[in-house]
Amino acid sequence: MLPLSLGYSPCPNDTFMFHAVSSGLLALPGYKISEHIHDVETLNRMAFKEKLDITKMSFYAWLRVKSRYSLLENGAALGYGCGPVLISKHPLKPVDISECCVVLPGKWTTAHLLFQLWSPEAKNKLFVPYNEIFRVLESGEADCGVIIHESRFTFRRAGFHEITDLGAWWEQKTGLPIPLGCIAAKKTISDQIMGKFDNLIYNSIKHAREHPEQSMLYAGKYAQEMEQDVLQKHIETFVNKFSLGLGHTGRAAVEKLEKMALHAGVIQ
Repeated sequence: MLPLSLGYSPCPNDTFMFHAVSSGLLALPGYKISEHIHDVETLNRMAFKEKLDITKMSFYAWLRVKSRYSLLENGAALGYGCGPVLISKHPLKPVDISECCVVLPGKWTTAHLLFQLWSPEAKNKLFVPYNEIFRVLESGEADCGVIIHESRFTFRRAGFHEITDLGAWWEQKTGLPIPLGCIAAKKTISDQIMGKFDNLIYNSIKHAREHPEQSMLYAGKYAQEMEQDVLQKHIETFVNKFSLGLGHTGRAAVEKLEKMALHAGVIQ
């Protein structure tokens, strides 16, 4: 059995999609898959060092390693109505942001890239794991922050105000879904194996959607503090038609993100 390392995050959409692979219900004959579960910013930095064969990463990170990692068709986090949101403890206007300290969920997250495109003049930034942003805002360490994942469903309940929905801004500007995260494979892996693994991801997602109770239980193990309704909404939002294939629209969205990042000088 040949080893193959796989990285994905503990977020419900990833654990839901990869449950069939993790549980052994689906496999890649001849290969032993070792799982590495980390938050996406850790996975981004691991990708820069080429530590994993196949891995989840932010599209922002992928734009920096595309010469070494090929984008897979399946397993992406991409869609409408699922983008990052800029929030604050006390009401703020968008014109105030350039003078604020902004907390973000990782330097190489697509959330940071979107924020840079939306507010290029904002320079005072603090980077923490995404699940610490509420705490940082509550403590006053930052004036506002960009939230991702399940936080977009809970920030109002937690007493925060929306300044702008960066995903909605993107959609209005481009008419395209927002590309948040992807699955990519080292280019040293053969096209044949890459294709087989891409198909494995597709089948794992299909299995999760056809047998959601099993995959929900697995996702719940990594989201023990998340309320069941939020868990359900998270999966319904982030596991969508683009998860089962980027297609022409998905790839057009990635190309648009790259062009905008190049034009803004965020990447070279």
